[in-house]
Amino acid sequence: MNKMVINHLDKLFITNDAATIVNELEVQHPAAKLLVLAARAQQEEIGDGANLTISFAGELLEKAEELIRMGLHPSEIIIGYTKAINKTLEILDDLVEKGSENMDVRNREEVVLRMKSAVASKQFGQEDVLCPLVADACIQVCPQNPGNFNVDNVRVAKLVGGGLHNSSVVRGMVLKNDAVGSIKKVEKVKVAVFAGGVDTSATETKGTVLIHSAEQLENYAKTEEAKVEELIKSVADSGAKVIVSGAAVGDMALHFCERYKLMVLKVSSKFELRRFCRTTGAIALLKLSRPNVDELGYADYVSVEEIGGARVTVVKNEEGGNSVATVVLRGSTDSILDDLERAVDDGVNTYKSMCRDSRIIPGAAATEIELAKRLKEFSLKETGLDQYAIAKFGESFEMVPRTLSENAGLGAMEIISSLYAEHAAGNVKVGIDLEKGACEDASIMKIWDLYVTKSFALKYSADAVCTVLRVDQIIMAKPAGGPRPPQQGGMDED
Repeated sequence: MNKMVINHLDKLFITNDAATIVNELEVQHPAAKLLVLAARAQQEEIGDGANLTISFAGELLEKAEELIRMGLHPSEIIIGYTKAINKTLEILDDLVEKGSENMDVRNREEVVLRMKSAVASKQFGQEDVLCPLVADACIQVCPQNPGNFNVDNVRVAKLVGGGLHNSSVVRGMVLKNDAVGSIKKVEKVKVAVFAGGVDTSATETKGTVLIHSAEQLENYAKTEEAKVEELIKSVADSGAKVIVSGAAVGDMALHFCERYKLMVLKVSSKFELRRFCRTTGAIALLKLSRPNVDELGYADYVSVEEIGGARVTVVKNEEGGNSVATVVLRGSTDSILDDLERAVDDGVNTYKSMCRDSRIIPGAAATEIELAKRLKEFSLKETGLDQYAIAKFGESFEMVPRTLSENAGLGAMEIISSLYAEHAAGNVKVGIDLEKGACEDASIMKIWDLYVTKSFALKYSADAVCTVLRVDQIIMAKPAGGPRPPQQGGMDED
């Protein structure tokens, strides 16, 4: 289910992406801040699974409260939880699907299979449209050694209008602005990139020029003109047909670019400019000067296209080192597009994780119920007081099937009990089929989760919870100089 978050700047977010929600909330409570940090660590490490991290940690703390009310000491709970998380990671290793550790990261079907649950958690029902798009984009920019996959190389261009089915993948970049000047389309061209802008440069030193007559004034203007023409001509002679400027483009310079049939693009963000250089293989030059051959980039196709009323410049590079791919997303409102972007982001991060470790475990809460069942069995073998903590740790896993079934409008208790019955009969891969509202084998539904996402999320939650449990006092230091006097009047009241 989605949440509406309005942050301190009155910006509206409609999303169910836990990482976004947590980043936009200003969490004040110190213990809650620890859980936020755990979620942030998960987001930075894996890029998906922040929701599991926070929800599971919250569930563990709730169970810990019950245990403390029963009379257990926090240190016993910590020992129990630590034993339980170690056991959990052992069981997770057991549940890994055989043969999934060898995977061809360029095989689209295998990629979509592993990406599906991460994307579906953000955009349920749209995953069959989104996953192939994300998979294509990732496979295009995957380097020789998949371990070096860079998430930044898959860009998202959000254009309002149309629907999700109009989305596409472009090999190269999509710049959200029009070309400067009248040339709108060129093919198989060399590209020169100037970070400092294309304009007449003012001198470093200040000087005063005395002009005695009208001719001198005319000549002065002409020399400036001649100088600009000389610079633009030198760029045109180097073989470049497209000039990309990182700052303003002067009128006079533009006039000569038109004369020499050069296409001019303006990219104001320096990060975009870097990506542009990566796409075309160009080197950004500081001053407007004649570029060397090795400083020029290459693009197969640069053209201004109109997509849903917005004019965008598409830079394609089919053959070259296709180091950047762009997913062009279409949707009816900005908030829908933002949420689609988060789903794509999760898909790309999942791809990065599977390049490092492609092992998969059954999804749809099958893994969680199996963990709950085995941890309860494990707790019965323990003799100390920590057995209660281990049993509660196991119970906490029920949160996943419970949340899933509640979100789908199903009866949580019935689903959980029928899942336990199936798992007791030895069907390890049985999870919830949300559409039918019944239990179904995850391998038939093709719902798989990545092993790394799960193991990191559970590890981070357990660590955060144990840190909270180790605290017995919160000491608030006073601000320097004693208590602050109450503010009187002035601007602060509204």
